[in-house]
Amino acid sequence: MPEHDAMPKTKRKPITAKQEIVRRSPCPVACSLDIMGDRWTLLVIRDLLLGRSRFRDFTASPEGIPTNILSDRLERLLHHGIVAQTPAHDGTKRFAYVLTEKGKALQPVLKAMRDWGLAWDRKTRALLETRQG
Repeated sequence: MPEHDAMPKTKRKPITAKQEIVRRSPCPVACSLDIMGDRWTLLVIRDLLLGRSRFRDFTASPEGIPTNILSDRLERLLHHGIVAQTPAHDGTKRFAYVLTEKGKALQPVLKAMRDWGLAWDRKTRALLETRQG
């Protein structure tokens, strides 16, 4: 069983009061929703699974996430060990984001949501497959 509190070694900004999670209950569904139950976080994780890694990549997604919200969600995911920052491959001082093992473990959740949407909403379509399968 994975250790839930294991955090990758990465530079992290201190969590803000706005990002601090107040648990509604010890229910694992409620606790998961406390971290990623807003309208943007799973879309950022989806983009990471699709191979996007840079801030500009996330802002280019069709949903149009505002940059202030994107910054907040990336900080939250960093704080919870779902993503890690790595130096960008182009040699700039900017960072790229990658899913940690904890983050990669969300892939079946997103696949199930995709499959549910395709099965039950005629107006949906899967544009791309995830890199990991």
